[in-house]
Amino acid sequence: FQLDGVNDADVVYELMNSTANGRITRLMVVMKDWEKITQLGSIRSTRPTNFFLAAEWNAILCHDGGPFYIDEYVARKYTNNLSGGFARFSNGKATEFTEYITYNSYTNSSKGQTYAGLGTRIANAKYSTTYNDYYPGKHFTFSNKEYKLSDKYDTYPATSVSLPFPHNSSKLFYNEETKTYDYHEYGNYHRDAVTNEVTTFKNVIIQSCTFSELDSNGYLIYNVIGSGKDGYYLTNGEAIPIVWSKDGETGITEYRHASTGEEIVLNTGKTYIAITPADAWADLSLK
Repeated sequence: FQLDGVNDADVVYELMNSTANGRITRLMVVMKDWEKITQLGSIRSTRPTNFFLAAEWNAILCHDGGPFYIDEYVARKYTNNLSGGFARFSNGKATEFTEYITYNSYTNSSKGQTYAGLGTRIANAKYSTTYNDYYPGKHFTFSNKEYKLSDKYDTYPATSVSLPFPHNSSKLFYNEETKTYDYHEYGNYHRDAVTNEVTTFKNVIIQSCTFSELDSNGYLIYNVIGSGKDGYYLTNGEAIPIVWSKDGETGITEYRHASTGEEIVLNTGKTYIAITPADAWADLSLK
């Protein structure tokens, strides 16, 4: 299973999408240079938690619908979202297509239908292309030079990570050559379907979070508003324990060292954030 354009993202979240289907996960990407998108996806439905995460970046949330549980969050004044109607690419099936975001318009070669690109849709929605009144401020702090966590803290070895996501068996392996973490799922390294390059991250944040089930179908909402005492920050093959807090729907999630209370400082590069269910935290493996 490969995704298009994910390697162009600045931040990639992975979170449980449902308590059904082996607690299947989905990725949510944050992109600064969204005007450079050629093909990103495939795009799927969204959940309430995604609105809270998008809001802390003051981002436009792009998705293809979702359960009625999202309706109240779509209506929030802080929400800018685009739902459905993205480019449908032929995938060899007679009645089914794969839906991607494109920046420019796209015409499906088999059906002849043209879909508006992201640029046109944002303009038509009259959304700001910079920040709006709900911008919560600067997110992460990045170091002005490459560093190792052990320069300042006691650390744990962190070269192999097995996450408590049983459906796709998400793992991260530290690559000594690139000094980044290669993402692995469904038994293989994930390669961007556009570039065929392995998806890899300089920074890894693992955040334990409780959740509430919304019904018997597996729909849920993560309790990302509040605080948590379990987590890790990984970079350059090392890890430190962290705690996290988020003070509201548009608030920024702050990550701090569990002992010193200092805000974590990230190395420059792509960042992966795993929001892991608290009831499976014991299944996390860090070596």
